[in-house]
Amino acid sequence: MAKGSALRKTLRSRGHRALIGILVAARERAGLTQRQLAARLRRPHSFVGRMEAGERRVDVVEFIEIARVLGANPKEMFEQLL
Repeated sequence: MAKGSALRKTLRSRGHRALIGILVAARERAGLTQRQLAARLRRPHSFVGRMEAGERRVDVVEFIEIARVLGANPKEMFEQLL
């Protein structure tokens, strides 16, 4: 990162909370528990728990994978954030 430029911290920001809300709503629409989603992602339960609690960021590749596992369209989900 260039000197003098700074990225805002996004963890627990308004945008981050909106992203998590969209992912939680999609999980609930899919009728899955956190544990079931974690199993389908082949990740530990803590991965989903920490993500939904806002304790970890979700990168774009993870976002796409989660959306697809939930049977949702990642592009439509992302558009909800815009």
